[in-house]
Amino acid sequence: MTQAGFSGWVRRIASQRWTATATALLAAALVIVAGAAFTARVTSARSQAAAPDATPITIPPVAKLGNDFTRIAQLLEPSVVYITSEYKIRPTQRRRTPQPDEDEDQGDNVIPGPFRRFFQSPFGDIPVPRRQEGTGSGFIVDRNGYIMTNLHVVKDATAIKVRLTGDSTEYKARLIGSDPELDIAVIKIDAGRPLQPVKVANSDSVQVGDWAIAIGAPFGLETTVTVGIVSALGRDLATPQQFQRFIQTDAAINPGNSGGPLVNIRGEVIGVNTMIATRSGGYEGIGFALPINTAVKSYNQIIRNGRVIRGSIGIRFPRDEDQMKNTLKALGFDHGVIVESVAPGGPAERAGLKADDVILALNGQSVRDGNDLVTRISEMPVGSEAVLELDRAGKRMTLKVPIEERDKVFKEDLAALGGGREMVDSEDRGAESSARFGIGIRPLTEERRKQLGFTESGGVEVTVVEEDSFAEDIGMRVGDIIVSINRQPVASFEDVKRIQSGLKRGDAVAFKVMRPVPGQTRGQRQWTGVYLSGVLPK
Repeated sequence: MTQAGFSGWVRRIASQRWTATATALLAAALVIVAGAAFTARVTSARSQAAAPDATPITIPPVAKLGNDFTRIAQLLEPSVVYITSEYKIRPTQRRRTPQPDEDEDQGDNVIPGPFRRFFQSPFGDIPVPRRQEGTGSGFIVDRNGYIMTNLHVVKDATAIKVRLTGDSTEYKARLIGSDPELDIAVIKIDAGRPLQPVKVANSDSVQVGDWAIAIGAPFGLETTVTVGIVSALGRDLATPQQFQRFIQTDAAINPGNSGGPLVNIRGEVIGVNTMIATRSGGYEGIGFALPINTAVKSYNQIIRNGRVIRGSIGIRFPRDEDQMKNTLKALGFDHGVIVESVAPGGPAERAGLKADDVILALNGQSVRDGNDLVTRISEMPVGSEAVLELDRAGKRMTLKVPIEERDKVFKEDLAALGGGREMVDSEDRGAESSARFGIGIRPLTEERRKQLGFTESGGVEVTVVEEDSFAEDIGMRVGDIIVSINRQPVASFEDVKRIQSGLKRGDAVAFKVMRPVPGQTRGQRQWTGVYLSGVLPK
């Protein structure tokens, strides 16, 4: 065979082999396709056999409906915050768990009877560990990080943390000031960026039947939105707080909602969610919010003074408005306030006001009822004069009564609210050289001195020591009684602020505090002086 013939023979063999291979591959492919088709027919037959008359459901394309409530939720989510308050508890302290049918006092979270503040109580089953946390809500009112909430959400907390919607960062907050008579507190965070504040409405324009939307973190479930209506206005729940008159709503409110906003259909805040009426501890259809107009007046004083200053003439009158109206009617009056008692040594007593006097007018304008009187007097400047027109046993007369600070006239009553503490450190307002102590204090009333067995004059009680603060570094404790700073006597909040204002970062500071001698019972306490000193951080 020639070389050319041999080459042709090789090519024919290769061609035949390729054709055979291709044919085999094609046959295999046909078998696979046929098998798949057969499997599909079997599967389809089986499906049809399981539900032969069923039509598959088709998920439609995304089409968000949207409504006013959706818009409000989206508008307010960046402005409503989740608050965690931390408490340091003595390891030996124990509490038993209240039974569901008891009105057990859980700190300040329960009002006697069916009205409960609904901050998630920081205390649970026994035994109580060294640290506990409670949760609540709040809302941003200033782009610089100022937040309004309820005082009982942050009261006596050693650390306050805030989380924003969509932001996992826990921002450390500090208490700017509080108003125990309204259960309002102002805290501040430094987020490093401008924040979105809420818009407030004029709560005097709210009407029964208006839409009401509550936003907060019930049971720790952040940015929960519930909807209802305004059920009633001006509710007086006979709480110890004189100035609380609530908006009532049936929007679902539960533990953890405290301090969150109640808003209208325009997304404007009309109230601060504060408590609920319940016998089970949860939502039963009635909630209460402090009107935002009332809260704003308190807020404006707190950011200006660190506390709220109200005027007073030193009288008490019946809280039952219906009973007051009936009594006035029996005496021949259609308006006014019957004086129940006068504070001993107060401005009213000094001016000659007596029990059973009927106050008819203040500064030339008629007085409708007790709420009208106390509201107008509380807004008068301390040091001014109230001209009262009154009836005494059928005889008309006019008395001039000086306005004094309510906290001083009724200091024992207000101390009983348990919230009369103030943070020493207010907002720096750009003063980089200002000194910060990191403490909260309250004055020592006579009643408190008796409770503590503290007989020395002067002093203020430490109620808060902030975490990582100068005060914590030098060993200050909650319960210490500060009697002097740098050898200057201390007897009030103003004394501490005055001394602090003269200090700057880098200065040495020496606190003299009084502490009970270990091993003493409360009724037989002995106290010893301790110096706590350090240099203010630069």
